[in-house]
Parts: sequence; structure tokens; C-alpha cells
Amino acid sequence: MRKLRKLLLFSTVLFVVFTQLFGFIITVDAAETATINLSAEKQVIRGFGGMNHPVWISDLTPQQRDTAFGNGEGQLGFTILRIHVDENRNNWSKEVATARRAIELGAIVFASPWNPPSNMVETFTRNGVPNQKRLRYDKYGDYVQHLNDFVAYMKSNGVDLYAISVQNEPDYAHEWTWWTPQEMLRFMRDYAGQINCRVMAPESFQYLKNMSDPILNDPQALANLDILGAHFYGTTVNNMPYPLFEQKGAGKELWMTEVYVPNSDSNSADRWPEALEVAHNMHNALVEGNFQAYVWWYIRRSYGPMKEDGTISKRGYMMAHYSKFVRPGYVRVDATKNPTYNVYLSAYKNKKDNSVVAVVINKSTEAKTINISVPGTSIRKWERYVTTGSKNLRKESDINASGTTFQVTLEPQSVTTFVGGGSSEPQIPVERNAFSKIECEEYNATNSSTVQVVGTGTGSGLGYIENGNYFAYKNINFGNGANSFKIRAATTGTPKIEIRLGSPTGTLAGTLQVAATGGFNAYEEQSCSINKITGVQDVYLVFGGAVNVDWFTFESKQEPTFKYGDLNGDGNVNSTDSTLMSRYLLGIITTLPAGEKAADLNGDGKVNSTDYNILKRYLLKYIDKFPVES
Repeated sequence: MRKLRKLLLFSTVLFVVFTQLFGFIITVDAAETATINLSAEKQVIRGFGGMNHPVWISDLTPQQRDTAFGNGEGQLGFTILRIHVDENRNNWSKEVATARRAIELGAIVFASPWNPPSNMVETFTRNGVPNQKRLRYDKYGDYVQHLNDFVAYMKSNGVDLYAISVQNEPDYAHEWTWWTPQEMLRFMRDYAGQINCRVMAPESFQYLKNMSDPILNDPQALANLDILGAHFYGTTVNNMPYPLFEQKGAGKELWMTEVYVPNSDSNSADRWPEALEVAHNMHNALVEGNFQAYVWWYIRRSYGPMKEDGTISKRGYMMAHYSKFVRPGYVRVDATKNPTYNVYLSAYKNKKDNSVVAVVINKSTEAKTINISVPGTSIRKWERYVTTGSKNLRKESDINASGTTFQVTLEPQSVTTFVGGGSSEPQIPVERNAFSKIECEEYNATNSSTVQVVGTGTGSGLGYIENGNYFAYKNINFGNGANSFKIRAATTGTPKIEIRLGSPTGTLAGTLQVAATGGFNAYEEQSCSINKITGVQDVYLVFGGAVNVDWFTFESKQEPTFKYGDLNGDGNVNSTDSTLMSRYLLGIITTLPAGEKAADLNGDGKVNSTDYNILKRYLLKYIDKFPVES
């Protein structure tokens, strides 16, 4: 035993001496590599933003609106605004000015209610606590009308809402209106389909799945849901994945709609490195939770992205590392999310120009050196923007990459955004379906130097178009042929749009004489017949005057073969078809992919609420055949 102890002691002494003499040999580690896989696409990003609540605090000033939603120097680049549906309609006008400006700057707007009007509310005792509020069961229909009135009011004042929520935090309503999971399910199943806007629910305060599981498990409630909204107060990383949504939420959006991190202490917005938790929380929401949107609580607050004096805070710069560079429509791609201890990475690509954005967080108190590998690209130059305790989104020297991998040293306690331009190699434009909606801002070439991306109320489009401007959309697949053109446009005049093939002066397929819509924010769908186009073509839209445009598509007037109830033509009759019919009857959409005949389920030559009820009965298995088939 004594010999063994001596041997162990001798070995320990040798180890200490060796590490002191040759410590540099065993402490130098090869840099870890983070790989970005551009072909492994994840969720489409809708955007980043915050809440404005002029009923509770003062409204944003005109300058603060531009700071929040502009994307120039010294601006946050937010693309989502959340507003309040007040129970008192006399307060609705307070929401208009900021919402309208946000849309002008390219943002989308959604709204959340805290309480129904007082005449729709009753009090009850909840868990021994008296005088708690809930929506009366006989007022659900009236509540739908209340929400529709808000949607209509905002639209009449130039704000076309992207979505409206059923209730803010129905499961944490100590100061507002409670909803049980069963009440939320009943409303979503039996009433939400009557709302004239995209529907968001349930906005649980902590992303508690007991509020949303019943909706996902009910075919009709799910059909009436457009966006699953959630709040992140105290939500742990382990609770961010949602397997049931991944299983059943196809075609639905997933938004994180309210949080402040890590606290709401007074004047905490600039605390460093505390603000790093904002970036880390965003990383987890996007990478672990697959959320498509990230929305802060108050935009301007002593703990917000904008301080009370209107200047951007450290927390705001954390958000700006994402919001200014990861724009709506970008797609998150798979990447090594934690390449080394305390370092977190996420990556995104712009499918329009093949550019890549990577946001890297170093929470360590030490500098970290990593390799970033982007196989399949030939990007040679990467712009670099850094925030530390002493820097605010500072543009540092560009990084030149000799191949698909480059090395970078991350400053201690920092966030760095890398932006790589499109590949230097010629790129073949992605083939697009002529019969799908093609976003006008996703063009491949233009001769315009004035055009800007603008908000359209439902997303983004092109504005400041001048006479003679053209936009090219390459590799558009027309299949067996299209003979009609449709576009969503807004204008005060009557400009024409020429549809040409191959070049701005190529074969003229047709001309749309646009009718005045009453303003550059008053979008309407307009269409015209064109000469039949087949195969894969490069389409050029040549403009003959000032007009704002949102999207366009092509149609075929040929009589399609169809299956009754299969409104989207995918061969199945399911909740997606029910949602399409609901939106069609509400006027949210004006055409059905498979045509109206597929929706005329009683064979009376009309598509109306009778057909909708027949389809619901079929999906619920009350009937196994449509009346028109009998």
C-alpha cells in the first residue's frame, strides 16, 4: 500500500511539472467548427417586433415610430406591431397612427384583446377568489361581432390587420378575462370561423400546452386557427419544442407574441451583460421552438428595446441583431447551434438572392475562436456587426473567406451578426409555380432605382414604381397553360401593366389596364385575360405608371377535374378544405384552387353557408357522402 501511495504521489508530481513546463501544448484546442446546412430548411421567418399600448402608456411619437419600424442607421428594423383591442370602442382611434405608420414602413400588424365589452362579461368565483371575469356563454356570437367591428374599423382607417387574437393570456387573467381550455376550444370550434381575419389563439402566458392541445386535437377548431400564439414568461428551453404542433399544425403559423427578458426592473434596458439574455432567448425561440415571430412587450419602456427617451437600448440592439438582417420571408436553416461552451449560433438564408445571415452569441467572459463552414456556397466576403458592453451594432472589418469555411474570434460577452452576399457563381433562379401567389418583391431583376419594399396590410410588396419600370420573374412554370393574369394592386390612377415573356420587350402575352383603387394603401385584386402561356417562362411585368403591387398569379379557365369537398385540389378532403371554404365565404379569398364546383356540395349551383355546414358534418363523420353525390 505504501508503494502504491508513493507511486501515485510521484505520478501527480510529474503531471504538475509537465503541465507547468508544457502547458501550452495541452491547453491549445483546435477551433470548433459550426456548420451551416443551407439545404436543410426549417421555418419561414415572419419577423420581429413589439407592443404599443397607447391606452395604458403614451403613444409612440412620429420619430419613435420610425426608429422602431425603419431599417436605416440607428433604427430597429421591426416588422411586426402588436396592438390592443380595447373593450371600449371609443379608444380604438388611439391605435391608428402608429399602426398606419408601421404598415407604411413595411410591418404587419396584429391585435390582442384583454377584455370583451362589459355587457358581455360575468363574474364568478375561481379557485376561491370572487369577482373574476369571464365571457358569458351566450355572448360568444356577440364577441365575434366585437372583434369583426375592430377589424373593420382599423381597415377603414388604413390598417389591414394581419391577424386578431381571441384573448391575451386567458390562463393568467388576474386583472382581465379568464378562459378555460374547454371554453377556448368551444369558441375556436364553433365561432372562430366567423371572424373576418386570420385568427390567433390561445396566447398562453407560459406556452402551456393544456391551452392549445385541445385546439390541435379538434379538426374544426384547428381549421379555424391560423396562428398559434404563445407568451414566454418563465418558459424553459425544454418546454419550447411542441411535438403535437409539428404533427398537426401543417399550414399554421407559430408566433411568440409577448415577453420581456430577464426582468422588468426600472432602467434595466442597458444593463450589461444582462441584456445578452435577450439574444439568447431569441435564439432558443427560433432554434429550439421553431417560432416564426418574436414580439417584445412594450416597444418603448425602461426595460424595453427603446428607452423612454426614444433611444435604442442594449436590449434593443440584441433584437436588432436579428430584426435588421433576418427579414420577413427569410428561412432558418439547420446549423450547429452550440459549437462550443457558451456559444450559440443560428443561420438564415434569403432564397431570393442566396445571401446568408448567421447570428452568433458568446456568453463567455473569454474570447472564443470558431470556424464557420457553409458548404455549397462560394461567398467570399462576410460583413460583421458586433455588440459588446462598449459597442452597439458596430460594423467591424469584413471577413474574407478563401473557401467555404472562415475563422472568427468572438469578443467576450458579445453578439455578432455575419451577413454573406449571394454566391459569386451564376445562380439558376428557383422554379416557381405560375398558379401560386408570387410575391412581387421576390423579383430576379429590375431596371428601377426608386422601388422600395412597402407594407400592404397583409405582408409586403413593391412601391414607388415609375413609368417604364420592369421586374423580371424567372423560371415560372405554367404547365399545360394559363390564360388569365391576376394581381393585387393599389393606385390613384389608371396605369397599365404589360405581361411579357423573355425580356422587357419580349412577346406581349397581355395587358392589364389597372382601375383606380382610391389610394396607394387601398389594395384590390384585378385581373385580365392573356394569350395562353405554357411551359417554363421568364415573365416580365412592365409598368406604365405609378402603382403599388402586392402579389400576382396566373389562372387557367379550363374546366378542371375535381373531387367534391377537395377545395385545394390535393386529393384529400380535410380541415384545410374547411378553412378555405370559411375564408371564401367571408370574402377573405375570392377564388378556390379547385374551383367553385368542388364546393357546391348540395348541387344547387351556389356556394354558401349550407355547403359549409355539409362539409363540417362530413369531416365530423356525421355523413359519409355529400348530397350532390347522392
